[in-house]
Amino acid sequence: MKPGLHPMGIRGFAAILLFTGIFACRQASNVQVTAPRPSWPDGEVEVVVPCSGPGFFTDGEAFRANAVGESIDLSVSKRKAMSNARAQLAASIQTTVRTVTENYVNATEQDNREEIEERFESLTREVVAQELRGIRKICERYFRTPESKYKTYVAIELPAQELANAYQNRLQQMEGKTVGFDYEKFKQSFEAEMLKMKAGAGRG
Repeated sequence: MKPGLHPMGIRGFAAILLFTGIFACRQASNVQVTAPRPSWPDGEVEVVVPCSGPGFFTDGEAFRANAVGESIDLSVSKRKAMSNARAQLAASIQTTVRTVTENYVNATEQDNREEIEERFESLTREVVAQELRGIRKICERYFRTPESKYKTYVAIELPAQELANAYQNRLQQMEGKTVGFDYEKFKQSFEAEMLKMKAGAGRG
């Protein structure tokens, strides 16, 4: 037998190789593979806007709006952002109620269509002005620009049920004052529109 090639040494060396191979395989099996990031078109960069995205959309649970305000003064930028968000929220509510009113009038074939629509426009303004005092702030972020200005991003919401309750109180008063008005049918039209909004948010 040649020197340096003792059988026990060979077997021991083989065992070490086998153990090392098994250990390496186990380590490889535990390696976390990170999925590659999606590739963007050349020259394009994704823009992420604070306080925006699917979680801040209007749905069947709440009306929501987001906005931004900019000023050299932080407190002014906050006020601008809130003012813009309130205006957007009010416009969203008015659009929804206008759709509900049109659906109601078309379904009931009211002869006094103009009277009902005018009353609802007035009613909507009153309810929105009242309910906007109860809005909730759900996001607020502050940034300073290279020009030393402040930007405030904000998102607000108003629970749909609170709005529905406010309309319910006003509509029940309106039922006896407007000829041909059917509160229950209007309520059904309102609830149907909210369900459509909820379904649309779920698909998004």
